[in-house]
Amino acid sequence: MSKFALRVLRLCRVFSATRLLSAGMARILMYHNFSGPNGTDPDALNVEGIRRQFTYLQQHFRVVPLLQLAEQLATGRTLDRYMVVLTIDDGRRSCYEFLFPLLQEFGLPATFFVVSSFIRGEDWIWTDKVIWLSEQANPPEELLPGKLDGVFQYLNRMRPEERNARIEALAKSMGATVPRVVPPKYGPCSWSELREMADSGLMEIGSHTVTHPILSSVTDEESWKELTLSRAQVEEGIGRKVSSFCFPNGMPGDYRPSQVEQVEQAGYACSLISQFGMVAYASDRFRLPRIGAARKSKLLEFSKYVDGFAYYQQKIRARRPSRVIRGKIS
Repeated sequence: MSKFALRVLRLCRVFSATRLLSAGMARILMYHNFSGPNGTDPDALNVEGIRRQFTYLQQHFRVVPLLQLAEQLATGRTLDRYMVVLTIDDGRRSCYEFLFPLLQEFGLPATFFVVSSFIRGEDWIWTDKVIWLSEQANPPEELLPGKLDGVFQYLNRMRPEERNARIEALAKSMGATVPRVVPPKYGPCSWSELREMADSGLMEIGSHTVTHPILSSVTDEESWKELTLSRAQVEEGIGRKVSSFCFPNGMPGDYRPSQVEQVEQAGYACSLISQFGMVAYASDRFRLPRIGAARKSKLLEFSKYVDGFAYYQQKIRARRPSRVIRGKIS
């Protein structure tokens, strides 16, 4: 949909109508990376974009802790109206450097899902290694702009050792070596920074596994270790209980029903996926959908999603009957 069409819809108060219509459903926003003033990385929301989003949320919604939403779902209560939850994945230091000061300024809670081996300095996020390779001189054709999503889809289904070998092979084909020490752009928070955020009362720290595997690529025994060891390591590092979990990548096919059951069996209060959607009072608290917010630095695009217009747009498209054209289904 064009920007002009979105502006017309907003001026006609369509976004206000969908916000009211969806007031009884919660929105869980998903972020990964952040950047400083005037940052231009499309995958890292800059501080101007964060401020625009937070200002809009304060005007129209109530930002609440994730565990407050999980508790309401667990008890079967009708959800409070206009709830929004902020979540951040992986554990990169850009969250502490750029997002946390604005959480403090606006007084907003959030949940930060961290990969424990990443925080411990044992390795860095494998997706970042691929992006780093794509930024080097003379990358192979498969790492050129516009093709990375295909590479990630290809690597997602591999077992971790096979995936890591493929990344090393990509680096070797370029004459490059993936650094052992994480480049600053992709660096992790320290335990002291995580403790500082947790001690502020604004940031809950959750688990995002030990090594960030796509759980469907490992056995149930291995996923159980990822779930339980990551929580133990994070709890030791921050000195607080860890109650929430986030599936790596978290799209359909990235986890099995047995692994969703494992999350509950491990004692977590809730778990999040990355599939687009909003949370109703009957939603499964171990498969909570989210709305990607990092690439929505412009207020028009952000409001389209947070106000519920995109949600109803998707529902209408899903119900639209298929058309038969020259013997084909469209």
